[in-house]
Amino acid sequence: MPEAAFAHGLVVLAAGASTRLGRSKQLLTLDGEVLVHRTARVALATAPRDAVIVLGNGAASVHAEVRQLPLRRVDCREWRDGMNASLRAGLAALSAECAGALVVLCDQPWLDVQHLQALCATWRLAPHGAAASFYQGRLGAPALLPRGWFAQLASVGDRGARDLLEARRGEVGRVANEALAIDIDEPADLAALERNGPARE
Repeated sequence: MPEAAFAHGLVVLAAGASTRLGRSKQLLTLDGEVLVHRTARVALATAPRDAVIVLGNGAASVHAEVRQLPLRRVDCREWRDGMNASLRAGLAALSAECAGALVVLCDQPWLDVQHLQALCATWRLAPHGAAASFYQGRLGAPALLPRGWFAQLASVGDRGARDLLEARRGEVGRVANEALAIDIDEPADLAALERNGPARE
């Protein structure tokens, strides 16, 4: 299969308001690095053909933290409608040269380059399907979605790609990583992270 068939794009979802946390999780500083910058930097190490960051709440402040990275800015006017609105905006903005999209969130502090590279490698074995992270017995983000699935995301509700991954799980390569179950949604999550320390690459 030609190399172009394996080209993936990157979608960094960074539009949410972090209402349960009470402050922007994208702008948290962990181990001296702002979380949105760390997430984007790690994901860019997979060498995507194209890369976008989807912004909404506090867009100017969040974008300022990644301005020096090779990401195209996508402003999602419907960000209040939930993650799926942001995901659709990011996928629509990707170059047509991308046969798939690596979708990453900004609230998984233990995400590392090795896991994302494993996702990409798994997807390339069957690029008409998807590759997804697997933890706590479920498929979830980060995930690499094939272009052929993009149109279906308009009807899967507000859980991003998770419902679609479950519905088509027979076409999904799994990359297990229980550490990714740790995310930052509430103040207690942040307090636990500060006690235990952020991810080390």
